[in-house]
Amino acid sequence: MSVSLDPIGPRDIRPREPDEEAPPHRLATVPRPQAPTALVPRDRARGAMLGLAVGDALGAPAENMKPSQIRERWGRIEGFVSDDPAGTDDTEYAIFSGLLLAEHGAALTVSHVESAWHEWIADRDEGPFRGAGFSERGTLENLRRGLAAPISAQHRHAWSDGLAMRAAPFGVYAAGRPAEAARLVSIDGTVSHDGEGIYGGRAVAAGVAAAMVGHSPDAVVQAALSVVPEDSWTARSLHRAVSAARRARRDPAATPLSTERTVRKATVIGGYPWTDLAPEAVGLAFGSFAASRGDFVRSVQMAVNMGRDADTTAAVAGALAGALRGESAIPADWAKAIGPVRGTCLPSMAGWHILDVADRLSPPPDGEWDGRRDGRDGGNEGAAA
Repeated sequence: MSVSLDPIGPRDIRPREPDEEAPPHRLATVPRPQAPTALVPRDRARGAMLGLAVGDALGAPAENMKPSQIRERWGRIEGFVSDDPAGTDDTEYAIFSGLLLAEHGAALTVSHVESAWHEWIADRDEGPFRGAGFSERGTLENLRRGLAAPISAQHRHAWSDGLAMRAAPFGVYAAGRPAEAARLVSIDGTVSHDGEGIYGGRAVAAGVAAAMVGHSPDAVVQAALSVVPEDSWTARSLHRAVSAARRARRDPAATPLSTERTVRKATVIGGYPWTDLAPEAVGLAFGSFAASRGDFVRSVQMAVNMGRDADTTAAVAGALAGALRGESAIPADWAKAIGPVRGTCLPSMAGWHILDVADRLSPPPDGEWDGRRDGRDGGNEGAAA
């Protein structure tokens, strides 16, 4: 992986002209420290995980839709458009991976992940794998055929955003350590993804890890870029989306609609039928986050209204903004709408609330660890914890 470790100097953060992109070859391995904030780790952890679930539920109705179709049906989506909002595979897989991470911590191995996929998904006789993405279906087919990781990830959708959608827990766990977050999510993803699919997960996990300690939105983006190859599609998509967001932000005449069009045009492959491309989804999510300067409501709304894989892009944008701004940044009515998951995609996860996972991955209010974070938890409740 050819990523420059040069620190960002003053010349790298100078104001740029509206059409000038940030240089792709100078990336910060660790974002520069920001002034301390009043938020404690658990506030940010709950913000990240609840933000993911809120974004997922808000974006689900708009999944696979074009912006014009969204406007024709609902106008601009600014809240839930369903009387019974619910999360999808994004939330349920984030819970699954988060529980596994809470059990094993930094000692997580590919063997742990593969065993969990078998025990809690592949080896269960629960009928059709409802509502899951193609990458998960391909992985399960391979596991049921007796293939092991990393061969289990050799299917036609290894480049999907299925790892990116469940990457936030790794950033929560490794708060302030983007490289460690990226390492852990890569282990999780080895069972189901390869190439750009892994890079997308690494970018999201690292971005959340940086946001968890209050780094600026620009530093969050730099953290994401620092853990993926410079010449990867994921890095190029991130650069294009964020550069477009910055141009739109500097335009005094910009509107939410024009900003969405600018970022979408820079990121989306026109006419391509599959919307679950990791480089595209991650680009749209970070573009929304950057255009909104990390504001939770605006980040999520922008991701939703751009369509495509809207549940995932909004989930990622929500995780980034929630980690940065904390649980209190999420509107109360949105937060109250999120209940325990229904097991629509993963029946074994039914009954878990996303905040259960947030609390297992973060320190208690008194700051004392109870052992779960490094895999010493003796409990064995639920799927993986």
